[in-house]
Amino acid sequence: MRRIDSKLPLVGTTIFTTMSALATEYNAINLGQGFPDFPMDKSLTSLVNAAMENDFNQYAPMPGLPALREAIAEKVLLCYGTLINPGTEVTITPGGTYAIYTALTTILNKGDEVIVLEPAYDSYVPNILVNGAKPVLVPLDPSNFSINWDAVRNAVSPATRAIIINSPHNPTGAILREEDIIQLTHLVEEHDLFIISDEVYEHLIFDGRPHLSMLKYPRLLQRSFVCFSFGKVYHCTGWKMGYCIAPEAMMKEFRKVHQFNCFSCHTPSQVALASYLKNPSAYLELGSFLQKKRDHFTDLMSTTRFNLLPSYGSYFICASYGRISDESAAEFAIRLTKETGVATIPVSAFYQDGFDGKLLRFCFAKKESTLETAVAKLQKI
Repeated sequence: MRRIDSKLPLVGTTIFTTMSALATEYNAINLGQGFPDFPMDKSLTSLVNAAMENDFNQYAPMPGLPALREAIAEKVLLCYGTLINPGTEVTITPGGTYAIYTALTTILNKGDEVIVLEPAYDSYVPNILVNGAKPVLVPLDPSNFSINWDAVRNAVSPATRAIIINSPHNPTGAILREEDIIQLTHLVEEHDLFIISDEVYEHLIFDGRPHLSMLKYPRLLQRSFVCFSFGKVYHCTGWKMGYCIAPEAMMKEFRKVHQFNCFSCHTPSQVALASYLKNPSAYLELGSFLQKKRDHFTDLMSTTRFNLLPSYGSYFICASYGRISDESAAEFAIRLTKETGVATIPVSAFYQDGFDGKLLRFCFAKKESTLETAVAKLQKI
């Protein structure tokens, strides 16, 4: 048999798959993988059913259903005060991760470099490597996961093509500040860089803080691929529906890649989402809905020996277990699943070198009863 020369020789099964399988094996409560265990809005599922019954079951246009792209443009204007062209600057994708991959594939050539801020969502580095490019890893400040812009500037080389930005941040719940926007603007303009902006948690943001989207800043938007997820917004992660927004010339190239990969996305879902987006409260109220879950989980966890770090957005909050064990995060997460019955994700998995800050990531996007049962188990440690 002819041998496959792997493009990802160092990549194995993701930590999310590993920990979820372990949770199933030991019948543990899964606070690891980022998916809700509560139902999505029945009216949205009804809209999908109606779309199928009304025979919207054939291919949608390659860029996405026009009505959905128009609804997205209206949402962008409402949220960020920015006019975008739904015909030429929006493409519907099968999830946010796909949008990120396609954006990177659009711009990268062999030998290019991309700045990645760690800890980082696990798809970024493989996406870069499979395109023959090099990830240049810059650690966030481990005390509060802020961006060290001096370190970022020092990481730029003549080969640097782009920087990946993620806010609200997975796995830490950190968010961009206005100072970060200023620094980012100087950096990308000085070195003529693209921005891949992962904003899948755009509406999962807490404490009255604003989401500083690339869509708000014309100087940043003109060089950005901004990637979003309907799954995170509407509690339907299994739908794998998202979209990308970029300037027309950049989107033209993005669609060249997209049309020969996915081509088009699930039509009934697009029909339903186009209608559902006409109700802004469904996404504008999401932050307060998830904040209540974060606060409930934080209150519950105060009775344990874990120390929670601040989380300003996303599904996630990180916790130190230094008062419990000096094991590695991976070892402790596995033992916690087997012996306590609660599955988490070791934050060390979000670093390419496995840097171990003795932190676990918890997903609090769960029913209150799920969180209460999980913390009751954690209280026994």
